[in-house]
Amino acid sequence: MLIKTEVWPSLYQDSVILMQIAAKVRTRPGIDEAAAFMGTQTNHDLLEEIGLGTDEGRKAGPNDVIFTVRAESEDGASAAIEAARVMVSERRSDEGGETEVLPRTLDSALKKLPDANLAAISVPGEFAEFEASRAIRRGLNVFLFSDNVPLEDEIKLKRNAVAKGVLCMGPDCGTAYVSGQGIGFFNVVEKGRVGCIAAAGTGLQAVVSRVAALGEGLSHGIGVGGRDLSAEVGGAMTLFALDTLAEDDATEVIIIISKPPHPDVMAKIEAVIERIEKPVVVCCLGASQKSAGRASWVSTLDEAADAAVNLLAGKMWSPVAFRDGAAARAALDGIGKLKGETPRAVLGLYTGGTLAHETHLLFKDHLEAVNLNGKIDRDETASRIIDLGGDEYTVGRPHPMIAPETRTEIVEKMGDLPNVGVALFDLVIGRGSHEDPARPLAAAFGAARKTAEAAGRNLIGVASVVGTKGDPQDLDGQIAQLAEAGIHLFASNAEATRFAAMVVNPDMAKQFLEGSN
Repeated sequence: MLIKTEVWPSLYQDSVILMQIAAKVRTRPGIDEAAAFMGTQTNHDLLEEIGLGTDEGRKAGPNDVIFTVRAESEDGASAAIEAARVMVSERRSDEGGETEVLPRTLDSALKKLPDANLAAISVPGEFAEFEASRAIRRGLNVFLFSDNVPLEDEIKLKRNAVAKGVLCMGPDCGTAYVSGQGIGFFNVVEKGRVGCIAAAGTGLQAVVSRVAALGEGLSHGIGVGGRDLSAEVGGAMTLFALDTLAEDDATEVIIIISKPPHPDVMAKIEAVIERIEKPVVVCCLGASQKSAGRASWVSTLDEAADAAVNLLAGKMWSPVAFRDGAAARAALDGIGKLKGETPRAVLGLYTGGTLAHETHLLFKDHLEAVNLNGKIDRDETASRIIDLGGDEYTVGRPHPMIAPETRTEIVEKMGDLPNVGVALFDLVIGRGSHEDPARPLAAAFGAARKTAEAAGRNLIGVASVVGTKGDPQDLDGQIAQLAEAGIHLFASNAEATRFAAMVVNPDMAKQFLEGSN
């Protein structure tokens, strides 16, 4: 293998776009790895860490693009870099080429769009506070996509935003909605009466998609970042967002999605909930205690959406394990009739961190041994849930929602794991996600299942899809592709998790299927 690098000077490109281009180049024959970054110090350090640092690349400055490939041959490397150059050129042409001068500063952007009230910021974490502070001082709400933002910077930004009366969504905010319009990675929904507050990621997407499936729309979806409910940040943006939605005429019910807050922060949130007049649904994943106050407390993401929509309709509602219990029972009976052994471990490969966390929590209640993240061991007998969007799997590579090969490379090898009987997946579609993520997942699972069957074992596929009818990937088409590959589909991640638990522990069937429709 050889490594070849080119530096393209003074050619700023968004990091997500560069990762998408690198992902496409990585699929070319003879290419072992590809990376595309702006030449910031952080990215230079990253290239060194993943073994792609070169003398040529080290010359790049922060406004230059570094494109590096590891290839089997010089010709293959050169062809790959040329293909990347063409993709960048085509994108610049699509965006208008020389016919439109894009603003390079906040001031020039505001001159071009003086009525703007929101700034979307995606810069390296060390520069995020500077750019976001400038926007906040000008009275703009901020959607802060940047990650690796120092905690002290987040505290300062949110304190100043609240004082200014604007939102600071993030940092590491991947998803948000303003007046029903999505920002970042989002699912297409109608404008409606449900307002959501979440860390901002797949948890928000899952709830929003479920709300849409139930026939309701979204007023706003406010991402607060994963650290907002810590003692240090104090729930600053969650509390501000609660008051904002309470005063919003379009919002009639509010959903809060979170991991367990610090107790002091939870007390503040409960005080606001008691004060405002609108109903509030709280989905606090992993909370050991639930409030007896005015809020409606639920345990899973799908229950949050169900509770909110039923509150709007004035209907009584109780959670069930499966919306279609008869279908779940029939699927379980069919698996029981299969020839061969079905091993008793589940391997969950997730692109959504909140969904992986929800599954881990549910499994802890129903399986004897389950691990979260870490290395896949061929001889492991415990179930394992892996968030493939975590740093361990995304260093130098795009998020698996953008580039499915991060997951499919592992899925293809699942048939060689002698103790794994269930492959559990999420599939998240929508704006920003891969154009057809079901296709590579279905193909990889099909190959793994054949490998397992050849060894006399069953490999059962179980999945849920986060998406809406309005998403560009075609929700029904994505579901159909997975079903054709023999994967059992369920209406939510919680349902898929319960079914996976029943496959490896059939004694759970009585508990889960009683009371289901």
